[in-house]
Amino acid sequence: MREESAVPGLSSPFALTRLGLLLARDPYAGLQRMYEKNGSVSGFGFGPVKYVLMLGPEANAFLFANSGLFTWREAFDVLVPVNGATSLIVSDGEDHRRRRKLVQPAFHRRRIDGYVARMAGNADEVIDTWRPGQSIDVYAVLRDLVRRSTVELLFGPRLAADADVLGRKLQYALNAIDRPYSMLVFMRSLPDPAWRRVLNARAAVVERVMREITERDNDSEPHDDVLAMLLESRDEDGGGLSDVEIQDQVISLIAAGYETTSAALAWAVHAILSTDTVWERAREEVLTVLGDGPLTAYGLQQLTYLDNVVSETLRLYPPAVMSARKVATDFTFDGQRIPKGTVVLYSPYVTHRLSAVWPEPERFRPERWDPADPDHRPATPATFLPFGGGPHRCIGAGFATTGIKVVLTQLLRRVEARTVGGPVRATSITAMRPRRGIQVEITEVRSPLPA
Repeated sequence: MREESAVPGLSSPFALTRLGLLLARDPYAGLQRMYEKNGSVSGFGFGPVKYVLMLGPEANAFLFANSGLFTWREAFDVLVPVNGATSLIVSDGEDHRRRRKLVQPAFHRRRIDGYVARMAGNADEVIDTWRPGQSIDVYAVLRDLVRRSTVELLFGPRLAADADVLGRKLQYALNAIDRPYSMLVFMRSLPDPAWRRVLNARAAVVERVMREITERDNDSEPHDDVLAMLLESRDEDGGGLSDVEIQDQVISLIAAGYETTSAALAWAVHAILSTDTVWERAREEVLTVLGDGPLTAYGLQQLTYLDNVVSETLRLYPPAVMSARKVATDFTFDGQRIPKGTVVLYSPYVTHRLSAVWPEPERFRPERWDPADPDHRPATPATFLPFGGGPHRCIGAGFATTGIKVVLTQLLRRVEARTVGGPVRATSITAMRPRRGIQVEITEVRSPLPA
């Protein structure tokens, strides 16, 4: 049995500085170097400030199987100014279980299937504005599309009419927390007028959400969307979500729904346009399976190669490069003691690019998801975790992947395009996205198909 020991680096100011520089300069390569150098556990800390990187499939499996060892509220305190103190991502224990149970019905498979036609229609409306020869930043365009579609489908047409305004307010707040984790913790400990502006931006979104709730009290027709479900949901004791809980769920679902989904969608477009034969093969499947008919949930489920394209995109470009937990009680992993109060950081990005798990991990190969492919490796929750794992796995994962697949389907049916400009580089660890967008030239736009 391996002898238990303290994690090296937890009492070193130099190690803590090294972590800060790593996350600020190049977190992607830096996290991979830490795994190559130290294996599954690396420590960084001094005094009460302690961080431990737990990287790789074994670490992921341990974290997801032992959620009782951790808290989320303290680990994600930096997200509270945007998401709110009662949002699922910062909820712990019984509060989290209760809130998740009340929100979960809004994302059942049958309900998501009902969104497909409207998602396709919204995509067509954007495609209708494109012309051959036009150059667009596909990330910026798709971000606007995903934001409007998310707000409309989840919270109704009145809020969707203000989606761009809500997006600008939320984007200001999201930009403020789009910094390395250690820097955010430091900034939150200091008086900072920027945080007041973040709170004011969020307050404007809260006011608009509450106005929608008030207007619904006067509507003669019932509503059938996620907001209606949040307002009507009840637990076993007959209790529902408070106004603050509803506000926080609405805002966090909008913010997470469009920021991460639109980034993944843009990466998918970039990858399939930049990789030989992928666009052609995906388009052939779409046209063969769907023909000239309208897009339905059933038809979408038959697009197996497109499924592989989406999975491969989420493997190479996971929405969250890194996530966090706060240690609630001392534990031992891989022979090393990790003390209470430590912030544990784990990385889907590192796991998704390990050659021991994924052959040729840097290559975009949708074929690797086909069980008949020689490089196929069955994915597990510990090896493929684009939406996290355990009881805190992203509640909107099914909604996000359906939205990505619908938009890609409509692009493949109606558009021909090519990439232009230089290399595309990634930025951010909270929502991995293209640093300066993704430029494509539209070369053909076909007429919309019958609805």
